[in-house]
Amino acid sequence: MSKKVLVVEDSAAMRSLIASTVEELTGYETVEAGNGFEALKALPAHRFDLIITDINMPDINGLEIIHFVKGNAAYKEIPLIVVTTEQGEADRQKGLALGAAEYITKPFDPEKLKAVVKRITRG
Repeated sequence: MSKKVLVVEDSAAMRSLIASTVEELTGYETVEAGNGFEALKALPAHRFDLIITDINMPDINGLEIIHFVKGNAAYKEIPLIVVTTEQGEADRQKGLALGAAEYITKPFDPEKLKAVVKRITRG
C-alpha cells in the first residue's frame, strides 16, 4: 500500500518539485494543495501519512496548518515537514514547537528531503 503525502505550497513550480521528489520514492504518491484552504479541504478526503508545507502562503499559512492539524484529533498523528525559505531560528523553533517533525530550508537537497520523508514515514 502506498504512502500518501500532502504537499502544501503556493508556488506551482516548487510544489511540483517537492511532489516529484517525493514520488521518486517507491510506494509514495502525493496530493497537491496550492494554499492552506485547499489543504484543509484535502484532509478529510484522504488518509495522509505525511504533510509537507511551506510557511509563507496567503490566507492560511503553514504555521496555521500545523496548529490546525496538531489540534485536531482526527489528524494530530500525521507528521509534518516544513519546507520554507524562512531561515531564521525563531521561525524554525516556532514550527518545531507547534509540532513539525522536521524543518528544511529552501533551496533544499532532494536527496535529503527523500531521506527525511522515508525516516518520518518509516518507508
